[in-house]
Amino acid sequence: MKKGAELALNFMLRLVFGMIAIFLINGYLQEKGLDACVGINALSALTSGFLGLPGVALLYGVRVYLMW
Repeated sequence: MKKGAELALNFMLRLVFGMIAIFLINGYLQEKGLDACVGINALSALTSGFLGLPGVALLYGVRVYLMW
């Protein structure tokens, strides 16, 4: 069983890398003129923290789905 400190560190690393990924993807999408940017807020931070990069992909998938 993982210890609490290890779980907290894992969560924080996924959160930080997820927010960096969202920031970079948003910049790329804006450069290309696409309006599919995901906001950087508490909900996206928690999603990327719990799910990691698949959570970031989920956020963009929901954003594209809601655009149609």
